[in-house]
Amino acid sequence: MNRPKPGVGPAATGAVHQTSRPTTRPAFPAQIPGLRPQPPVVRSAAGRPAAATQASRGSGLDSEAVRLALVRRLVAQGLQHPAVERAMATVERHRFVDTGLASQAYEDISLPIGLGQTISQPTMVARMLELLCAGRTQPLGRVLEIGTGCGYQAALLSLLCREVYSIERLRGLHERARENLRELRLPNLHLILGDGMLGYPAGAPYAGIVAAAAGPELPSVWLEQLEIGGRLVAPTELSPGQQHLVLIERTAQGWKRQVLDAVRFVPLKSGVG
Repeated sequence: MNRPKPGVGPAATGAVHQTSRPTTRPAFPAQIPGLRPQPPVVRSAAGRPAAATQASRGSGLDSEAVRLALVRRLVAQGLQHPAVERAMATVERHRFVDTGLASQAYEDISLPIGLGQTISQPTMVARMLELLCAGRTQPLGRVLEIGTGCGYQAALLSLLCREVYSIERLRGLHERARENLRELRLPNLHLILGDGMLGYPAGAPYAGIVAAAAGPELPSVWLEQLEIGGRLVAPTELSPGQQHLVLIERTAQGWKRQVLDAVRFVPLKSGVG
């Protein structure tokens, strides 16, 4: 099956990439290439922050300190996968929220990102990523994210997967994610403006699919775009007003389904707007 090349075809719409790609990618890297504080924290001779970054001033603390404190809370609450833990400790969540909400960026809460959408609470993000990576000691292959939002989870996935396709139906959020992710220069992340209900067949089959919105049922095309051994993690409205996280695993014999935690996500919609 032909794959889209960097800068060519539908995947190039909003794709975040460098011109050249590394020939090898270390297993579960500890830090995103190009990730750096903006501006850097100035430290005293004793090593303590003398002045915080602009985003950190909003929280009153060094963003690294509060980010690591959040990760410690996630581990205390059950996060076990070391690669997911490192990714959560690396990606700066305050980059992906409005300046006025920076003081809440490292609290375990969802936050509005505009157009009626939210950035999920870190506990839920970590839970879904851990379900994708459970039992894996090497990065996943190609993964599809349904609902880019502000780009936070896409950045996390770029640390956990060899290649990420992230699709967003709302142009305003697609453009915002492009801006949020531009400076990180992630060579393995492609942002796509399109209808996530259709998946993204040009990148299939996928080792994992993760969705950030809940519908009454999972689109059959998502299941079909999973490779054998692949996993789909998505919130689903199993009865009116009752959403649960659902894990689908594709086997040679078919699909296995597990109904997990009760959750609350924005509704899954079709079309591009």
